[in-house]
Amino acid sequence: MTINSVITGTGSYIPTVVKKNSDFLTNQFLNDDGTPFGYENDVVIEKFKSITGIEERRYASPELNSSDLAFFAAEKAIADAKINQEDLNYIILAHNFGDVNSVANQSDILPSLASRVKHRLGIKNPNCVAYDILFGCPGWIQGMIQAEAYIKSGMAKKCLVIGTETLSRVLDDHDRDSMIYSDGAGACVVEAVESNINTGILSFAAQTYTFEECYYLFFGKSYDKTEDEKVRYIKMYGRKIYEFGLNFVPMAMKEALDKSGIDILDVKKILIHQANEKMDEAIIKRFYRLYKTDIPNAVMPMSIHTLGNSSVATVITLFDLIKHGNLKPHSLNKGDVILMASVGAGMNINAIAYKY
Repeated sequence: MTINSVITGTGSYIPTVVKKNSDFLTNQFLNDDGTPFGYENDVVIEKFKSITGIEERRYASPELNSSDLAFFAAEKAIADAKINQEDLNYIILAHNFGDVNSVANQSDILPSLASRVKHRLGIKNPNCVAYDILFGCPGWIQGMIQAEAYIKSGMAKKCLVIGTETLSRVLDDHDRDSMIYSDGAGACVVEAVESNINTGILSFAAQTYTFEECYYLFFGKSYDKTEDEKVRYIKMYGRKIYEFGLNFVPMAMKEALDKSGIDILDVKKILIHQANEKMDEAIIKRFYRLYKTDIPNAVMPMSIHTLGNSSVATVITLFDLIKHGNLKPHSLNKGDVILMASVGAGMNINAIAYKY
């Protein structure tokens, strides 16, 4: 008998405020030097949609923060797993900006968001250790890798892993890249399960590139030079990130899959971070090219068209939607092999091979 790290319950929270592409028609988009674009917003938006695939995204309502979204997703995951929440050994919560009030631009991470979620859940057990991780968009997958380490070492039997973000609170309205980002949360319960066969997390790969790539995503000033220069917003070098993702994510996915011993033809789904539709499609093409085989139909579910890029929440939200039959025609069946992969600020990359 072997001990496996198995997802026994999932939950997600999709915010209620819908922000359509057309809602950006009145924005004053600027270049990074503060000069205006040479074309109208409808052209900007159409080009944006053709590249990212995003038609609309979700924002959290003003009274909710990242920790609230995380709590909602965690409640669902615990109920889905049918466990006593007092039996949780770890709550691992991935985010990037903490709780950012809707009328402020200041991050609040004291106490940690994981502690806030534990408090909201009403867990009294002090041996349930709650902490946050900052790992960019790959944060939830990294949390899963940490849960796997705890379970395989015998330090834990049940872990709650959460990804939550409210990127709408750190956007520069004058930066067209801001149309990519959204809010959301996803969570799962990972349990130690004894079995005669390998199941759950089979293998993983993770890397951090900082020599040249460290500041591809960063906090920077508004493109509107009349705004307070002390206020910072999420910024990125999109072309550099695109090229970085294409060059390195397929290799991390291959490393994770090869470690598992699973044949590429047995992979049923690839749940990749919902960053940019064209980038994700190009990553998948390069990944399958490494194995000199064709891409199967419907292997890569996408939620970015209506949910946007909610950072750490995208992969687990995808998993949850499919698991509960809310992303047709996609489904998961017992024994299916799934690859999960992400890339983001740091610059960090990771991937997990998982048997459902």
